Amino acid sequence: MGKVKMKTNRAAAKRFKITGSGRIKRNKAYHGHLFTRKSPKRLRNLRKSDMMASCDLGRARKMLAGS
Repeated sequence: MGKVKMKTNRAAAKRFKITGSGRIKRNKAYHGHLFTRKSPKRLRNLRKSDMMASCDLGRARKMLAGS
């Protein structure tokens, strides 16, 4: 019998992408609904993606380890 492989957390795989340099890209929160009360500038900035904070990288890498 071979070794057991680590499974990728599918929820994380749908939300995060690993860049070529190994950093993790994520989308911004608060861009799902209730747009009438948010300013156009705020909505424009929420469209952009962002890099994950360094304090969360370890957990995210563990969840994406199977991919």
